[in-house]
Formats: sequence, structure tokens, C-alpha cells
Amino acid sequence: MQIYEELVARGLIAQVTNEDEIREMINSGKATFYIGFDCTADSLTAGHFMALTLMKRLQMAGNKPIALIGGGTTMIGDPSGRTDMRKMLTKEDIDHNAECFKRQMERFIEFGEGKAMMINNADWLLNLNYVELLRDVGHCFSVNNMLRAECYKQRMEKGLSFLEFNYMIMQSYDFYHLYKEYGCNMQFGGDDQWSNMLGGTELIRKKLGKDAHAMTITLLTDSQGKKMGKTAGNAVWLDANKTSPYEFYQYWRNVSDADVLKCIRMLTFLPIEEINEMDKWEGSELNKAKEILGYELTKLVHGEEEAVKAQEAARALFSTAGANADNMPTTVLSADDFADGKITVIDVLVKAGLAKSKGEARRLIEQGGVSVDDVKVASIDVAIDEAKFNDDGYVIVKKGKKAFNKITK
Repeated sequence: MQIYEELVARGLIAQVTNEDEIREMINSGKATFYIGFDCTADSLTAGHFMALTLMKRLQMAGNKPIALIGGGTTMIGDPSGRTDMRKMLTKEDIDHNAECFKRQMERFIEFGEGKAMMINNADWLLNLNYVELLRDVGHCFSVNNMLRAECYKQRMEKGLSFLEFNYMIMQSYDFYHLYKEYGCNMQFGGDDQWSNMLGGTELIRKKLGKDAHAMTITLLTDSQGKKMGKTAGNAVWLDANKTSPYEFYQYWRNVSDADVLKCIRMLTFLPIEEINEMDKWEGSELNKAKEILGYELTKLVHGEEEAVKAQEAARALFSTAGANADNMPTTVLSADDFADGKITVIDVLVKAGLAKSKGEARRLIEQGGVSVDDVKVASIDVAIDEAKFNDDGYVIVKKGKKAFNKITK
């Protein structure tokens, strides 16, 4: 099976322009393609995973990736899939986030001479003269067509700023610039980006002629990737300091039965034939599939050693022997956290990040969803003696069935 057919078999392709030409270029390793990453945080998330693994797959097949860091477009903000305006970041924040992205991408993609490139669109977008830009490309965009685009249409009722309205032009200009300067002939992105991406394809053809070979592919990241990016209202980060390897493993270990094989197919590098055999699995076998998913993705992001530790810690929590908690997420308390030699379970839940607030912690306890060392917490007034940490070294606090934290002093 060639690489384009494999992408289709893995359920990655949503929409394409001129499919026959795209198939031929990708399968022959002649594609120079880009994917853009706006620098809205100091870490990539699980929602970026599909794009990163796709770049790795295509590079392995001989194609040349361009990781486009959105130092310029982040200053405007993409309205796609949003109900309100994105928070405005300072240039210093954006530059810092871009550096963090670079370090994380290098784990997936091989950069260097003749290999993948990492480029920041701030290098050209921030130097554009507004009037010159209007004269150069403004006539290539129909306002009527832009307003019909899904990325704008869904925002019209709640309000779309003129700042955000320019995002399509900026993203389109990226493809135009990369095409001219780097021979980039293909762009990939989420299916929620289709309108923006077509804008780039059309700009190239209008400026450089109909024979310009600029192609667009969108991935199924709108419905699946964004769903992957968050859990319980919190982002799942690729940075180990923001989401520990254990928490990262547990996130994938706890995906729904309906999604586990879809995630394995889209995100892991297991052979497609092996994954197809898993389609027959059901019941308890799906738990095995979830372990495979958690292990494979944790290994990709954090390395094999951390993946093994995370898997062993997760298995230990469910074993009758109870468990070696060495690799469990850990919260260290200080003397200031104790009052009269005690700390309430409510305060522990908040300190450990198992609850966002004391109010949420109270609700969890009242609903019977919290235990300390396997003993259900019966009252919001329950507190843990400081002496217990001196004697035992730690306690294990459990929220629900799958969220654990080792509390030490």
C-alpha cells in the first residue's frame, strides 16, 4: 500500500483538490507541503497530534514538510470554530511560544539541510505594507465569497471583528509566499480550515496563472483532533511539565470504546493490517487496545522509558497487590499547607489539580467520588493528619475511577 492510500485507509483525508495529482505527487515523494501552527500557548496539545504524525508519515515516504510557525497570524487570530475573539497575545509571548513549539516538533520531524524546514510567518507578514498588500492581493478576494465561508458565517451573529476578517487573507498569503520562495506545492490542515486553505490555492492561481500546481488537502481534525485536545475542560499538553507522561498515558487509556480503534488507526504507526485485525476485538479486548494506544502515543511524545513507567503505574493501580506508586503524578505539600497539623481533603484536591476550586471539590466529595488510600471520603470535613505523611510517606487520593495523585510532604 502506497502512502496516499494508507492515509485514506487510516481515515485521515477529509477533502482534497485535484486528487489524482495529489496522489501521484505524494506517492512519488515529490510533495513539499506545509502545516501551520499558531502560537497560542507555550506547548502543543493532543489536538496537534494528527498533524505531527502526518508530517512524520509523509517525511518517511520521501516528501518534504514545512512546519509553519504562526508568529504573524497569531497576532490576528483565526475565527474558525470559535464563538468569541481569541485572546490577544504580546509579540514577546508569541515568540516564546514559537520557541517551545520548535523544541517539541523536533521529537517528531527530522529538520536540517534537504530535510524538513521550520519557518515563521512573522518573517514576512510583519513586514508587509498594508496599502501595498491591498494593491497586490486585495483584488483576488471576493468579500461575498468570504462571507459565505463557514469560518466566518458561524461568527456573523455574535460579531466578527475586522481584525479576524483578515485572517483568511493572511493564511492565503502564507501559501502564496511559501509557493514562490520554497517551492511548496501542497498544504494540509483541519477540515474546519477548508475555506481559508482554498483562499491560498486560488490566490496562487490568480497571481501566477492557472498552471500553478498548488494543492490543498484537509484532514479530519475538526471533529476528531479538537476532541482529542481537551479533557474535562483542560488541555492535554505535550509538555511533560504541563501534562505528566502518566496523565498523558491515562488520557489515551481512557478514550471511549467507540474512539479507541479510530485513534489507533489515525495516530499510531502500527501496521494497518495489524490494526484491521483489532476491528474484531470487543469487550475486555478493547481495554487492551486502549493500553496499546496509551503506550504507543506516550512513547512517541515522551520516549519508551516514560511510556513503560506510565503503563506500569496505571496497571499497578488496578492490581489486587495495590501498587507501586513511584510513577504516579505527585503533589508535594509544604508545612504552610497544614493548619493545626491537618489538611482538608478539599484543599488536597485543589492542590493536586483534581478539582479546579473548593466548590468543585465539595461537590465531588458529596457525590461520593473521592477516596484516600481506597477509603471513600464520607464528609467534606474530612482532613488528613500531617503525621500520616511522616509515617507512611504519602497518601493516594483518587477522584472517580481513573484520576489518581500521590500526595507527599
